[in-house]
Amino acid sequence: MLKLVADAGLDDAIESDSAGTAGYHVGETPDARASEAAARRGVRLRGRARQFGRSDFERFDYVLAMDLSNYDDLAEIATPNLRHKLHLLREFDPSAPKHAAVPDPYYGGDQGFEEVLDICERACRGLLDHLRREHRLR
Repeated sequence: MLKLVADAGLDDAIESDSAGTAGYHVGETPDARASEAAARRGVRLRGRARQFGRSDFERFDYVLAMDLSNYDDLAEIATPNLRHKLHLLREFDPSAPKHAAVPDPYYGGDQGFEEVLDICERACRGLLDHLRREHRLR
């Protein structure tokens, strides 16, 4: 998403971050296979893993879950007045079926990471189109 936003010249208008619903990878760098697959596409994965916090619902306009399990975990900590911010990432991919998940690439070998990047890119392109329409961004 960061690369798509930068390529669109919208760095000043759109902030994006990543966090997990569980804390067992906090502080770790991205999986080497994910970094390598992303680098082949001209994307540099930066940062360290962090756990999503309740305050993230207040900080961000959109909270995106990769699958229904994570969606449910996030819905559980959202206050009712902020739950409208929660979406499945693939809701923004017009080619995805309803409630489609982003699969976990961890056990899928190198090809699993390529597939997940394809899925995320399609969904993020759709999200960027949505943000442009809804928030009148150029």
